[in-house]
Amino acid sequence: MTPLPETRPDAATSLSALMVQSSTQAPLTRAQQRFNDLLAQIERLSGQIQRLEAWSHKHRYAHIQSLRESVQLAQTHRKSLLLFVHERLQTADLTDRQQRMARGMVRGLIDHLAPMADPQVQALADVYVSEEDTQEAAEEQAEAAQRLRERIEEALGQPIEKPDQYQTPEEMMQAGMRQWQRQQEADEQRKAAKRAARKAQKQAQKKSATADKGELPPAMLREADAKSAIRTVFRQLASALHPDREPDEQERLRKTALMSEVNAAYEKNDLSTLLRLQLQVTQVKPGGAARMADAQLMAMAFLLKEQVAALEDDLDQLQSRLSRELCLTVRADADEASMSQGLQRIQADQRHSADSLQADLRRIQNDAEFKRWLKEQWQLAKATSA
Repeated sequence: MTPLPETRPDAATSLSALMVQSSTQAPLTRAQQRFNDLLAQIERLSGQIQRLEAWSHKHRYAHIQSLRESVQLAQTHRKSLLLFVHERLQTADLTDRQQRMARGMVRGLIDHLAPMADPQVQALADVYVSEEDTQEAAEEQAEAAQRLRERIEEALGQPIEKPDQYQTPEEMMQAGMRQWQRQQEADEQRKAAKRAARKAQKQAQKKSATADKGELPPAMLREADAKSAIRTVFRQLASALHPDREPDEQERLRKTALMSEVNAAYEKNDLSTLLRLQLQVTQVKPGGAARMADAQLMAMAFLLKEQVAALEDDLDQLQSRLSRELCLTVRADADEASMSQGLQRIQADQRHSADSLQADLRRIQNDAEFKRWLKEQWQLAKATSA
């Protein structure tokens, strides 16, 4: 089967070719400047999305696979540590303090391993969740929660509401986040209410002015003009690309493919793509927008502004999704080499975490090192929660 010809616009039909060119005799009008500015924004945002998708396609799979392998290896080592510490609790000569440290270590390892739903891990969880251990853990959690509360209240600038309800650092952190979000939402609601009031006032003023003149509101006029402008471009393209009027088979295939792009762009009110296709298909001279009246350019700007907003949303969603998936802040305006290095650092950190667990397991095979390791891990846990 003969492949369809490439229909993606080339460099000659980029949006820059659609811009109105100024001259010393004819400087740009405000409508022409606005038209050019919106085209430039669409070109920039589209390019950022394409480059970010290309960068993601190049690195995403290998990065996620590397993280998955490191996490699985770390979990394997954690389970080995868990079984080893449990066995030492039954056989080693440990002081009461060392036994508390070891039980705390076991509980911590069980927490990390809980998502695995491993029968051995679950069996040990049942053993170590005794009343004594639960009380001991609860006291430790309450102390850590109190320390975290002080830091959160300092950051919020106000006390945590009903702090006695939260007995663990996780609960205290969630409470702090909820309170911070309520603050932000309340601030945003106040700002939104002010914006809505100003907007309503302006709209009322405009309605009153147009009602006195017996005219349609400007927004409705712009929307009607925009629909008329995009419909005109669509009809011109449909006429030029009608496949039934083309006797040559290869050319008919080309026009059919292009017409599919035209239909898709028209359904989405994608004026920039229609204009680019018009430049490609009908051989309109670059800068042809200079011959358009300002009213027509402003109508087109109405649609181009909607496209800019949609592309900004698409870019925000893409950046957020990739940031979550890659565990790295991903920004379209960031240096790609720096982001790639960031991925490598994350992979190295995960490998180091797995290697450290394996090294710990080798180290604690004799009782003396095991006891020293318990003390180190206990002090580290204290420092981390402080």
